[in-house]
Amino acid sequence: QVQLVESGGGLVQPGGSLRLSCAASGIAVSTNTMGWYRQAPGKQRELVASKTSGGTTNYADFVKGRFTISRGNAKNTVYLEMNSLKPEDTAVYYCYADRSGDTLWGQGTQVTVSS
Repeated sequence: QVQLVESGGGLVQPGGSLRLSCAASGIAVSTNTMGWYRQAPGKQRELVASKTSGGTTNYADFVKGRFTISRGNAKNTVYLEMNSLKPEDTAVYYCYADRSGDTLWGQGTQVTVSS
């Protein structure tokens, strides 16, 4: 059974930083495409960043230069380092795994950027 458990969300001031973690079980982060989506109230879920098994990363234009996706193979965890946060980054952030065409989701973690 695959489980993706996010953590690290919270309230942060504009310009601040957060690091989200996605602890995976039942699936190896090193051999599957993993990434992050987010969903703000009243908006559709949108891709934030992804990383393939080969190490290729992809970022949404609105986070390029500010967010970094990485993985820790020993801990089987995917990370999203978020810097220079803006109020418009406020959303629920979801970890996902793409396993042979099936998308698996975590439960999400709330990120709120506000002064």
